Amino acid sequence: MKPRLFEALMERDGEFKEHVENLKHKASVHPFLRRYCEVGVKEGLFSDAIGAVGRMHDTLVDAAYPEMIGRNIITVRPTTETMERFPLDENAVAYRYAEGAVTRLSGKKASTVDVYTNILAEASEEWTREFLEDATWNVMDNMVEKVGRALGEEETSRILALYEAIADADLAGGAPINQGGAAMNWNGLVKLHNAVRGENWRPTVLVVNEVQLHQLLSDDKFIHAQYLPSGQTDLEQGTVTSVLGMQVQASTLVPNGTAYAIDTRVASVMLLRRDITVEDWEDIKAGKYGARATTRFGLGILRSKAVAKMTNISTSL
Repeated sequence: MKPRLFEALMERDGEFKEHVENLKHKASVHPFLRRYCEVGVKEGLFSDAIGAVGRMHDTLVDAAYPEMIGRNIITVRPTTETMERFPLDENAVAYRYAEGAVTRLSGKKASTVDVYTNILAEASEEWTREFLEDATWNVMDNMVEKVGRALGEEETSRILALYEAIADADLAGGAPINQGGAAMNWNGLVKLHNAVRGENWRPTVLVVNEVQLHQLLSDDKFIHAQYLPSGQTDLEQGTVTSVLGMQVQASTLVPNGTAYAIDTRVASVMLLRRDITVEDWEDIKAGKYGARATTRFGLGILRSKAVAKMTNISTSL
């Protein structure tokens, strides 16, 4: 599901269309949905309840996607199944991530790993009925954006937790790489890259905290034009986009002082059962109402040796 595809989804996805029709009905009784539609129509942003729900959906998706860097560090496969079975290499170590538990599968006894789509990421904002009665369009639209951003962060946190759960001995190289308290630099990147290559895989992404990203920008190999990486460095934006064939993904959700090099083609999978969905939310007894966004998916590590981890990196600039 990509931003601004509400109409296309209505045409080809019967389950999504049924959900939207249900929201349309609730727009006449649910305080937040009713106010959202009334003010939007009054200001000429859309003509009816369906248009309002479409705007809400697109706003959520637009706000959520920049925070969903987790989808850039794992293979994402849409599915309509509750479970899919993946074959493992002979000596592969796999992790099946579920709510509240991580199951480790190792050795020749387990030739497959089952990934269940039983993980629900959600985010919501709530207001009282009295506050909603006077809410302006800008305030409500901002509320919807906040829900989208929170959902993106929640989903990304769960994907990062999947990699964090890999036992040290199951990582590429058989242990995390210790940076010895030094800042992230070119030599550190080479060590991470080499650990994955040593397992006969090829890392496709580098995952770092924002602090480690800025440490790289202090390394002259990323700021002088005569060095190879400079073509993938934007000093004005403060970003390093690619290095050693790895796309750089930075987020404050990554633990400060930790970095990963991952071959996303083989290391892991995210089975996306239901993409971003906007829903109504209410707690009638407490007199609170609002909007909620959810995704439903499954996560699994298929080849832990395609993941290298670096720890003990300096946590300051």
